[in-house]
Amino acid sequence: MDIQDKPTSDIKVLAEGRYLRLVRRDRWEYAERVNASCAVIMIAVTPDDKLLFVEQFRVPMNANCIEMPAGLVGDLDAHDTMESAARRELIEETGWQADHVQVLVAGPSSAGMSNEIIAFVRASGLTKVSDGGGDASENIIVHEVPRTEVPRWLAQKMAAGYSLDPKLWAGLWLLERNPDGSLA
Repeated sequence: MDIQDKPTSDIKVLAEGRYLRLVRRDRWEYAERVNASCAVIMIAVTPDDKLLFVEQFRVPMNANCIEMPAGLVGDLDAHDTMESAARRELIEETGWQADHVQVLVAGPSSAGMSNEIIAFVRASGLTKVSDGGGDASENIIVHEVPRTEVPRWLAQKMAAGYSLDPKLWAGLWLLERNPDGSLA
């Protein structure tokens, strides 16, 4: 019997909060999201060829983190889709609206620790509609970095002590390519 086929009675809830649940299945402990079906990460380039990044303090890391804009799917509406969440979160976090969004690939964020699924979404046809900065619970700084300067900018941020999400490098690869390796 595959572990995915095991009955849910083998799962024991160890703790549950507003957003996360810690569970044990057999001897394995892991976290589950209780408020969303997955997360989306937006790879977005402005009309003047600047890549969008966000900076925010992340409590678990106790540090400012540099990330691509991202958000949860289904946290506000059970009928939410990856595409609608990507559009909403891109505007909320960066102030840029996308004419087109394309889900590129989805998979586990940390398969040994969580059942969370993340999806990379390419956003194009961007128009500036607001300042961004997140919702009332967030304090997001938006960075618009010329594409040619991104590697150096990220290295400078890392050297300055910022926490950089390794998914940034996957996003940079997907900026130029499709998941099958063909040029975007």
